[in-house]
Amino acid sequence: MTRPLTSEPLALDLVNSVWADHGRRLDQFDEPDGLENWLADHDMSDTATDTAAVREALVQARSALRAALEDGDDDPLNGVLAHGFHRPGLRDGAPLVATFVDDPAWLPAWTAAADLVRLLTERPDRVRHCAHPECVLWFYDISKNGSRRWCSMEVCGNRAKSERFQKSHARR
Repeated sequence: MTRPLTSEPLALDLVNSVWADHGRRLDQFDEPDGLENWLADHDMSDTATDTAAVREALVQARSALRAALEDGDDDPLNGVLAHGFHRPGLRDGAPLVATFVDDPAWLPAWTAAADLVRLLTERPDRVRHCAHPECVLWFYDISKNGSRRWCSMEVCGNRAKSERFQKSHARR
């Protein structure tokens, strides 16, 4: 089973690397080449020198992101963020921001955690959980009026419409 396609920001794509399919929870990192594909999708393939350590850091970061989003528990996220920092600077007169981590295996996880902080700083009201009660996915609402409710209109939106239709016709 493949993971649903997404164009979500890095942080939410990490959170969404676990999804539900017909009542079963699936983890992209448990699939063959799942970790490698996730890293490649985010141009981080060169960070995977020790894939077991990268996977462990990403799983820890994913749990921390979920704790912050679902429970408002910031401590695990701050624990991930403690592994690195950004340092602004200039190179040949052009601004740059360098990222430093205490262990290269933490770079993808730290980057995803920092991305969640960025999203919550810019537009916290646009970081949302899918409205379908059985869905575990999160999304960043970029719609003009901020009214998006589903992780995917093609999947959860259609599922909700179908359920409403079936309920309305069952009463007849």
